Amino acid sequence: MKPRQTKTVPQKDLFQPQLVDIINPNHPLVRLAKVIDWNQLDNELGGHFSTVGAAALPTRLMVGLLYLQHLHNLSDEMVLEQWLESPYYQYFCGETFFQYDFPCHPTSLVKWRKRLGEEGCEWLLTQTIEAGLKLKVIKPTSLKRVVVDTTVQEKNITFPTDAKLYNKARQQLTQVAKEQNITLRQTYDKACHELMPKIGRYGHAKQYKRMRKAIKQVKGFLGRVLRDIDRQVKRQGLALTQKQEDTLNQAYRLLKQTRQSKNKLYSLHEPNVDCISKGKAHKRYEFGVKASIAVTAKESFIVGARSYPGNPYDGHTLKDQLQQVETLIGRKPEICFVDRGYKGSGVEDIKVLIAGQKRGVPKKEKNWMGRRNSVEPIIGHLKSDGKLRRCFLKGILGDAMNVILSACGQNLRKLLKWLNFALVWGCFYSGMELIQALLPRRLENEMAF
Repeated sequence: MKPRQTKTVPQKDLFQPQLVDIINPNHPLVRLAKVIDWNQLDNELGGHFSTVGAAALPTRLMVGLLYLQHLHNLSDEMVLEQWLESPYYQYFCGETFFQYDFPCHPTSLVKWRKRLGEEGCEWLLTQTIEAGLKLKVIKPTSLKRVVVDTTVQEKNITFPTDAKLYNKARQQLTQVAKEQNITLRQTYDKACHELMPKIGRYGHAKQYKRMRKAIKQVKGFLGRVLRDIDRQVKRQGLALTQKQEDTLNQAYRLLKQTRQSKNKLYSLHEPNVDCISKGKAHKRYEFGVKASIAVTAKESFIVGARSYPGNPYDGHTLKDQLQQVETLIGRKPEICFVDRGYKGSGVEDIKVLIAGQKRGVPKKEKNWMGRRNSVEPIIGHLKSDGKLRRCFLKGILGDAMNVILSACGQNLRKLLKWLNFALVWGCFYSGMELIQALLPRRLENEMAF
């Protein structure tokens, strides 16, 4: 059923103080909570829920937890623990009185993310953009010029090696045989337990001939177990579940792939991971998904974030990224600044200026060309302060949601810093106005004497 409304209790309780009575009203998180349009989020996200069954948790509570989680780079469990301790977290999530119990189970955040999907997360990013416009962190004219760049969002997998994948696939097949009560001729557990450490030692000692021979043995063990299971399944007429069939198909795929194969399998629990080379000296290859980030050229405020599985060419992602920017901000940007990896993007309705370009650059935009690099530190903050460095959410949908929610966290960090800055300078200007008002009076008194 749709989320239930947040309870508002204007009447005071004799035994419980209200949160507004114990918190600082000028705290940035309190002021930010008043800017976000929670009613609009409730109306837009309510369409992702059915009209039957038990009512879901309040939208402001769950969206607030997602915002706080990516604002401070917290896990599902940790954000609930800090919510229980912080009155500012509870006020941001719509509570009236201080709560002493957890608001929900950590798995509720998992279910909400699955229910929202990529479209629902885009609504969360839209609200951060509207909050930036309300607080005048960004100006409407700044939405005319955007900067787009791509990065790699790594997946939560270890560095793939052939021996490790073969051995893990063999262990999974052994588990399938156990579930189906299939008696294998041999599981090769003891043999692989002895061979796997030797492979690493052979490679460290540069004894590559022995290492390749040991890897070939582990691969042979996988093939024997797979063929044994396949024969007995056909002979006995067993019905495998979808998960068990996927395990067998992954094993066949591992045995067939070679070094020159396309769309190789790098992880068994995340089969859609891509191997992406970005030309970095310290990290030759990164295993994950390509992520595109769009920011305003002036304030570097994120107005678009999207993931692209399959490692497409950067230029082929630009049209789709600009379409998302238009959807989120409600208007089409006029000029887009990109690096040289976007040549041949095919975008015609928006002026695309490539770094280093001399011809066709209007005189007014030449000074803005230097802002092309402003997206690079934003990507660095997304990885160091947010959750873009490593994605722990499962599947292609998890990649897409993690990129958008990380962008929400970065925008919220910028909004909170702006509110802190406005509070300090507001006090400064108030003091200056007071001094200017008192100074003439003091001069008049001195002249009178």
